[in-house]
Amino acid sequence: MFTLAEVASLSDIQPTYRILKPWWDVFMDYLAVVMLMVAIFAGTMQLTKDQVVCLPVLQSTVNSKVQPDTSGKAEFTTVETTTGQEEASVRTVSFGSTYTVTPDILLSRATSSQYQPTESGQELKKEQKDSSGRKTNLDFQQYVFINQMCYHLALPWYSKYFPYLVLIHTIILIVSSNFWFKYPKTCSKIEHFVSILGKCFESPWTTKALSETACEDSEENKQRLTGAQSLPKYVSTSSDEGSPSASTPMITKSGFKFSADKPMIEIPSVTILDKKDGEQAKALFEKVRKFRAHVEDSDLIYKLYVGQTVIKTVKFIFILCYTANFVNTISFEHICNPKVEHLIGYTQFECTHNMAYMLKKLLISYISLICVYGFICLYTLFWLFRIPLKEYSFEKVREESSFSDIPDVKNDFAFLLHMVDQYDQLYSKRFGVFLSEVSENKLRGISLNHEWTYEKLRQHVSRNAQDKQELHLFMLSGVPDAVFDLTDLDVLKLELIPEAKITAKISQMTNLQELHLYHCPAKVEQTAFSFLRDHLRCLHVKFTDVAEIPAWVYLLKTLRELYLIGNLNSENNKMIGLESLRELRHLKILHVKSNLTKIPPNITDVAPHLTKLVIHNDGTKLVVLNSLKKMTNVAELELQNCELERIPHAIFSLSNLQELDLKSNSIRTIEEIISFQHLKRLTCLKLWHNKIVSIPSSITHIKNLESLYLSNNKLETLPAAVFSLQKLRCLDVSYNSITVIPVEIGLLQNLQHFHITGNKVDILPKQLFKCVKLRTLSLGQNCITSIPDKVSQLLQLTYLELKGNCLDRLPATLGQCQLLRKSGLIVEDHLFDALPSEVKEVLNQDTSIPFANGI
Repeated sequence: MFTLAEVASLSDIQPTYRILKPWWDVFMDYLAVVMLMVAIFAGTMQLTKDQVVCLPVLQSTVNSKVQPDTSGKAEFTTVETTTGQEEASVRTVSFGSTYTVTPDILLSRATSSQYQPTESGQELKKEQKDSSGRKTNLDFQQYVFINQMCYHLALPWYSKYFPYLVLIHTIILIVSSNFWFKYPKTCSKIEHFVSILGKCFESPWTTKALSETACEDSEENKQRLTGAQSLPKYVSTSSDEGSPSASTPMITKSGFKFSADKPMIEIPSVTILDKKDGEQAKALFEKVRKFRAHVEDSDLIYKLYVGQTVIKTVKFIFILCYTANFVNTISFEHICNPKVEHLIGYTQFECTHNMAYMLKKLLISYISLICVYGFICLYTLFWLFRIPLKEYSFEKVREESSFSDIPDVKNDFAFLLHMVDQYDQLYSKRFGVFLSEVSENKLRGISLNHEWTYEKLRQHVSRNAQDKQELHLFMLSGVPDAVFDLTDLDVLKLELIPEAKITAKISQMTNLQELHLYHCPAKVEQTAFSFLRDHLRCLHVKFTDVAEIPAWVYLLKTLRELYLIGNLNSENNKMIGLESLRELRHLKILHVKSNLTKIPPNITDVAPHLTKLVIHNDGTKLVVLNSLKKMTNVAELELQNCELERIPHAIFSLSNLQELDLKSNSIRTIEEIISFQHLKRLTCLKLWHNKIVSIPSSITHIKNLESLYLSNNKLETLPAAVFSLQKLRCLDVSYNSITVIPVEIGLLQNLQHFHITGNKVDILPKQLFKCVKLRTLSLGQNCITSIPDKVSQLLQLTYLELKGNCLDRLPATLGQCQLLRKSGLIVEDHLFDALPSEVKEVLNQDTSIPFANGI
């Protein structure tokens, strides 16, 4: 046997699952327990007291034939049936001489026969006259035998198996009620949901958020903020909402102006989250987001619950139909025909069932319970199909709170929330807080401000190459409020901060002139925008999609430098919104690093005042350049990595052009260079990192050229025309295939920087050292075997690179180069060590002087 506790364990579920048990499931569980008790009680009674008592049905008066026995005594058993009490008594009568009853003699014959009594026969005859029962010729074992036979033959089967049927049906109903808690594919989701729901309900952030929104939306709170006196009764009943009301200014700060009229006395009542609570709340937001994505994809839980409800309903109908027919079959009296006349001597018996009355009452009780159970199942089905349970709306929560962005959910997620509402609607209301992005952003802001204090931000401030104070914030959830207290900050870099918000407090940063927004579509308040519009001078915007560029960028009237880095291909050019650049009336420098196939025509809107245009492509061929003709005031133009094969003709119309950089293109010939003679102001020409094989002699027409960069090309010779540029101060022909330095180099009396590293030069002409203004001389990675002593004529030389040649010694005259120091001498260590000690001493002077100056 099993105990009640063991059977009841089938319905055991985790205590936390009770929030998913609506009233009807709870009621049905109790009904199942009662039915289980009925089954066990009936079974116990049946096993311990259930029995059938049978008596033979006699056709006439019972007379038994007595035969003498050798012992001289006679006895027989008579069964007296008392009509009023319906009970049988067995009485043994003894005679003086022994006689036995012969059961093989027919009853009619035995009753008609006479026997001769002995001396004690008179007493027996008297006793027979006193007896009112009818005698049978059965012994005790025969009665036991016939009782057992008739128990199985005469009783209806339902009377015998009623307890077991009730037990089986109840177990099936219990299993059906809780199967969705046990099935692995639904159990895991339910367990995860209940765990998250409990944490959301108990989270301090939930209390804070709901309390704040309650204070914001309640009329009583508004009256309290304006100084109105609240009724004492209201104060006592709304103490919970009143506590965090001071946080209202912090939450409603997202507008374009501050509410300065908030009572300061309410600030101490703000609910403050410690770091641990904040981290737990942020983790909950992430868990809820992932759980929603996982559960909303299917409706398995809903289908399983509907299925088990249908099974219980069908089970109820089945039980009710067949059980009702057996109510009248349970009776106290039964007629039994066991067909064992050859053993007993009788063909028919009348039997009584002592448990009939009790079983009938238990059956009626069971039918009543199962009817109530079935009606609840029908109500459950009505509830399941009355409304669409695979959709759940937080409309009421949105109306009661400031979180108007709480989304509606569907499928299993929606069904679970409907089930929770049957337990307590406050659970779903609190759960909705963690579905709101507004709520999450508020939490991030609070946690961010707790973590990034003024002192911590001050430690991250550094000085950049321009000796400006710079702060770089990377991958934060927002912009800490303490940032705006760094009033002496010059440069602010915000990178990968998707929810960046610039508040009005930025107006305190009077020194701020440069702002970097890297993948950071920052939002600004109106006051903050007014400040940036009047004070910001330089803006860097890095983006993946053009939509990430904040709209307010194109309205910064005093902006002078704009750097745009991101995807701006031809398909998206119309989306860039550069037509707004016409508002940037003071823009001087425009830097675009993208993948353009043509220059956006809207850039010409700033042409009248633009002085520098930089376009860095990612290798995409820049085809259309006609827009350049309108930029007549551009002084510096850079077209890098644009796959240009020739110098664009549109450039020759830029009469004010002073510097041209065509780095990293595919230019092979520069015959068009003759047209540069019209660019009277051109002083710097950078054609490096191309595929140029020769320099045309027409380069002499660029008479004002001061810097010429031709490194990383395929040049083999330097034409004499290059050395006719008398104003040339910098010549870079590094990393080519030049073998000879022409003697005409001596004509460049203004040359200050000469770079010929990475070529095939083996001899240095003496005329090179006539360029007495040389400050930088790069001769490394060539085939030079010796350095002339005339190097001493370069009195202004500060940098000399000789490493990677075939030198065996250095001239001692290096010591006469007064400005040359060891740090500026790039040469092998063994060559330097071979110098005379006095020369090394001169060259080593810089090792102590800067150190002393540093101290």
